[in-house]
Amino acid sequence: MLRTVHPKWPGLKQGFRVRRWGIRKGKAYEEVVHGITSLPVEKADAKRLLELVREHWRIENSLHDIRDVTLGEDACQVRRGSAPQVLAALRNVGVHLLAQIEADNHAQAIRRLTAQFHEAINLLTSPL
Repeated sequence: MLRTVHPKWPGLKQGFRVRRWGIRKGKAYEEVVHGITSLPVEKADAKRLLELVREHWRIENSLHDIRDVTLGEDACQVRRGSAPQVLAALRNVGVHLLAQIEADNHAQAIRRLTAQFHEAINLLTSPL
């Protein structure tokens, strides 16, 4: 028999809580976050759920660093209509394209493409 955890979310299999603590900017902090998943306990016990949460934030923090620090996303003042979503999509394309450039980091790849205009054009016009 299929058991429904919550009637509004028939695919919900588990809920979980993660407690975090540490030091940020010289001050101690503690926070509790909650999550839900469609993974049953047989496929994702507590240890596996924690691995998945950590992996998510590793990827998220890495992508945020590229999009914000390198591409200046947070400094962008575009706020009207669908333009912010369009720019975010273009930044994602840019991140994907920059990953194809042999460089130590994305900022170095941008400098290289700026200096080598023909390489930038080839990157944009070549098939993926």
